[in-house]
Amino acid sequence: MFPRLVSTLVTCLAFVVVACGDPQGTNRFEKEIVAYELADKTNPPPQGAIVFTGASGIRFWKTLAQDFPGLTVINRGFGGSQLADSIFFADRIVIPYHPKAVVIQAGGNDINAGKTPEQVLADYQAWVAKVRAALPDVRLVYLGQGPSPARWEQREKQQQANQLIRDFIAKEKNMFFVDIWGACLGSDGQPRPEIYVADGLHPSAEQYQIRAKLIRPVLEQ
Repeated sequence: MFPRLVSTLVTCLAFVVVACGDPQGTNRFEKEIVAYELADKTNPPPQGAIVFTGASGIRFWKTLAQDFPGLTVINRGFGGSQLADSIFFADRIVIPYHPKAVVIQAGGNDINAGKTPEQVLADYQAWVAKVRAALPDVRLVYLGQGPSPARWEQREKQQQANQLIRDFIAKEKNMFFVDIWGACLGSDGQPRPEIYVADGLHPSAEQYQIRAKLIRPVLEQ
């Protein structure tokens, strides 16, 4: 009974965050979301697919379909977004597809904007609550924050947020944490420059291949 009460309270928190219009979770990405909705009307995506959502690390994943052969995937990333934005738009670019799984990569922009690891966890929990309220059986996969040359000075907070979310997920059902941190580091303990594009932040094609290899086993369990 107590776990159910906690789940209910977290669900309420999700709706409070949305209803109160969190300053970081607004319609500032309305144009991108409308573009997805218009595309859905022209070419409706299948129900029961796997939705990838979150920030630019997802939006720029142009080879998503070919990197997951045999799986039906939908890309609904919107660059520059934070977890509060994912909460704000979940009922338009995640829930309507009734996916069997959702992979989210978000939190890095939150840390970069000055949010604490604890705030990142709270926002992730609110996102989970909102999605699970509509889709109680959906598999949820959190793609952990990875290191990058451009934000290397933020690595401690990124890792703290990763650990908080990993610990939360470990107590939940049908939820998974995919760790990409170590795979992005070289033997010198620094981010491997060859797996980032010129800005030192976004993944190269090689890093997307690495991500796909780490994510796929979780989707196939």
